[in-house]
Amino acid sequence: MDEDPDAYRILKLRPEILELGSAIRQLQRAGLDDAAAQLLIARKRAQLDHLVKTNSTGRGLNITDIRRS
Repeated sequence: MDEDPDAYRILKLRPEILELGSAIRQLQRAGLDDAAAQLLIARKRAQLDHLVKTNSTGRGLNITDIRRS
C-alpha cells in the first residue's frame, strides 16, 4: 500500500484541531484556563499549514484549510 504519510498526517490533524477547538470553547464556558489548549491548537495549526503548503506545491493536494475551529 503506497500512501503518502504527509497526506495521512493532514487528514489526522484536521479532526484533532476541531476537537481542540471544541475543548477550548468548553473550557471558556466553564471559566477555566484554556492557555495550554490554545498553545496546542496553535502548534497543530502551524503543523497543518506547513504540511499543506509543502504538499500542495509538490503534489497538488486539495485540502481545505482550517483556520478557526
